[in-house]
Amino acid sequence: MILTFLESPYAEDVRRNLAYVRACLRDSLGRGEAPLASHALWIQPGVLDDAITEQRRIGMEAGFAWATHAQRLVFYLDFGWSNGMTIGLTRAKKSQAHIRTRTLGLPWSAITASDAELSR
Repeated sequence: MILTFLESPYAEDVRRNLAYVRACLRDSLGRGEAPLASHALWIQPGVLDDAITEQRRIGMEAGFAWATHAQRLVFYLDFGWSNGMTIGLTRAKKSQAHIRTRTLGLPWSAITASDAELSR
């Protein structure tokens, strides 16, 4: 399996974006990758709070540290580029990482938060 670090949006429509990252993880596994999506892991209750600036910074730095060990960095773009994803891309380019972009297509490109919750 290929060690793969995933990037996708988190903030704003959090419910939708968490459902989306789960679909991205499944897609990645289906491609023979061993994915890590730190932004979906470290925001669990009792770990880090993305709404607190210092905790968000810690989470992002921890994710970037893991990403340096990945064989591939994949950005899922059905909902565009978030600020955190843009920062991740800038750092990845500086490290000469193997970068890919992907979309899952419909229905993700048109899904709402309530639809995402129903699909769980």
